[in-house]
Amino acid sequence: MPASVLTLFVAVPLVVSAVLVLVPFGRLWSVVTLGLTLLASIGGGIWMVASTYDGSSLGHAVGLWPAGISIPFVGDQFSALMITLTGILTITCVAFAVASSHAHLRFFAPLVLVLTAGVNGALLTADLFNLFVFIEVMLLPSYGLLVLSSPGRAPLKRVSGSRLYVTANLLISTIFLAGVGVTYGVAGTVNLGELAGAARESTAVAIAVAVCLFALSMKAAVVPVHGWLARTYPSASPAVTALFSGLHTKVAIYAIYRIYAVVFEGMSEYLWIGVVMFSLTMAVGVLGAVGEGSTRSILAFHMVSQIGYILLGVALFGPLGLAAGIFYLLHHMIVKASLFLSTGAIEVRYGTGPLGTVHGIARAEPLVAVAFFVAAMSLAGIPPFSGFVAKLSLLQAAFDGGQVAAAVVALVVSIVTLMSMLKIWSGTFWGRAGRTPEQPGEVTGEFDEVALRDAATILAVQPRRKISFALAAPAVFLAALTVGLGIGAQGLMALSEVAAGNLVDTSSYVQAVMGG
Repeated sequence: MPASVLTLFVAVPLVVSAVLVLVPFGRLWSVVTLGLTLLASIGGGIWMVASTYDGSSLGHAVGLWPAGISIPFVGDQFSALMITLTGILTITCVAFAVASSHAHLRFFAPLVLVLTAGVNGALLTADLFNLFVFIEVMLLPSYGLLVLSSPGRAPLKRVSGSRLYVTANLLISTIFLAGVGVTYGVAGTVNLGELAGAARESTAVAIAVAVCLFALSMKAAVVPVHGWLARTYPSASPAVTALFSGLHTKVAIYAIYRIYAVVFEGMSEYLWIGVVMFSLTMAVGVLGAVGEGSTRSILAFHMVSQIGYILLGVALFGPLGLAAGIFYLLHHMIVKASLFLSTGAIEVRYGTGPLGTVHGIARAEPLVAVAFFVAAMSLAGIPPFSGFVAKLSLLQAAFDGGQVAAAVVALVVSIVTLMSMLKIWSGTFWGRAGRTPEQPGEVTGEFDEVALRDAATILAVQPRRKISFALAAPAVFLAALTVGLGIGAQGLMALSEVAAGNLVDTSSYVQAVMGG
């Protein structure tokens, strides 16, 4: 297929979204259309993975305008893997939304499609300004999804979380746009092909692009600008939280990898900053999780911690470090979404609250318990799951690069992560099935209305509410995927090595950007 099909990754979801809004399809047809569009995107991503496996890059100038003027779309192994996996995660989260009746809301399908278009565009564009545009395309439907996740009179915590999410991302967008403007002012271009290696030749360009990287680090929730994620993600619905966990921060991480590789060409002078900041992110994130008392808050802080692991790969710039970081990124997208969906299934059927409010899930819901356990062990880096391979590769890269302190931090954080996962297990999954009596205002999720009744009524109803297979299946699917990636890690690692090779030697990518 020609490289011009790259534009369809953005155009098709946008057009289908507009049709779903303008034409009064039934809710069922809207969800079916959403699913088919996402499957087409996944199929296109798989095609791109196969087409770029040899290390080549596909490039297309939108409108056939010359390089430097056109909107450049470029796909290589890294962007192909990301498009494929983000598509898989999105359709899995949509399946969970269908099972929890969240997908039947009027504008759910169109908003998810616009979000998909923004994600695909951000992963394919080779222009800083258009990266800003596609990030905004991602954010606008995200605000709508946050609203849909709180129908009617939402709890105050959920409203304040949405407000913080919007405020933080508006600030991030402003800083990023300022960086793009300064970059254009000092370099005369924001095209990544024309900016290739520019940071080596000009300190002014390096500082200007560093502003963009700082904004992306904020969006990726790197310490010390991580608090917005830890306070906003637990306030959304389970489906939206899982969806955001696999898309927003991961697109920012992808952009950091890409921009540093192309513009800075992996300059070693600045890598120590990354090693320090990302090691702090690992440590602060996991310590924040230790102090939390609810499942989703713990998982949100662990997400911050794991982002430190992923970005450590770019700070260990080189074939092994980058390959380990990319493998870790792909692994984490799967595992974290599985954890949010398994605990989300419990929230939908049993309500939520502090740890210990709902307990005995392992006995009452063995399928969900297995999914959580597998994903939790993978997150902690226990063999034979994909997390073990990811952390082992990253530790090897750290030792080979002489970053012994970062490797020690990674090992210690892994131990604390395991302890936190066991904390959730003992607080929610262990013991006899039931619910601890609590104050009415503490119950959220599906029990917002039930909370007005007394605790005895809740205790009487709770054990009989079973999680359906459709609600458990998304988390189980992703947990099975992490097992498969752990056992067959060699295949994904080979793809990650090709992607890393494109970042170490950016000539193919730059040539595709410039229309070669």
